Amino acid sequence: MKLTALGCSGGIGGAQARTTSFLVDDDILLDCGTGVGDLPLDALVRIDHVFLTHAHLDHVAALPLLVDSVGEMRSRSLIVHATPETIRILRSHIFNWLIWPDFSVIPDRDYPFLRFQPMKVGEAARVGARTITALPAQHTVPAVAYCLDSGAGQLVFSGDTAYCPELIAAINACPALRHLIVETAFADEQYGLAVASRHLCPSMLLAMLDELSVSPQVHISHLKPGADERIMAQLEAGAPHLRPQRLQQGQVLTF
Repeated sequence: MKLTALGCSGGIGGAQARTTSFLVDDDILLDCGTGVGDLPLDALVRIDHVFLTHAHLDHVAALPLLVDSVGEMRSRSLIVHATPETIRILRSHIFNWLIWPDFSVIPDRDYPFLRFQPMKVGEAARVGARTITALPAQHTVPAVAYCLDSGAGQLVFSGDTAYCPELIAAINACPALRHLIVETAFADEQYGLAVASRHLCPSMLLAMLDELSVSPQVHISHLKPGADERIMAQLEAGAPHLRPQRLQQGQVLTF
């Protein structure tokens, strides 16, 4: 499998600040932030599945525009996989005919442009030979992480999360883990804000990494613009042996 970072920033402001979205091979999106808008139209048409970690705007902003842009060009529905709670939020607050049309009934209920597929923690979805499993996460809204399994290797994406023992246990249960993409949104001096918003700061992430029994390459995402260099400096000072690397827009990970 191949994962391309379309967006991995915790905010906007410049050509290299696109919010969370990853292209898996050429037919799956992992989250649907502003980075999706950089894909050409023919690439957008090829996307058949979207797996959402949660319903916050920086992770779903491009979804309404995506289905509107390609719906009539596709021969089958775009499938959006998410927890029942995330689907409820999307139906209530985005696809509600007020913010955006309800594409789950357009052009009709039998053959809509968009279908929602509920997915619970621990549940796995098969897409061809690939398996994507929802893992626990802790955020201010219902959220999940994901494990992507090619059969030859695994990748875990934390989504947005606080320190989460259940997620640590799930990561340790991935014996073929090659890559861990994990958020670190705030610097350590913003510890209180990280706790309140259920995000990670360097000291929290380092405590989490110390509990891992697996040894993946660690890629840091969701850095807040303006604090990114300070966050990475704190991570590098606290865990030189783990060598966490800043994930870059356009970076490709294979597994």
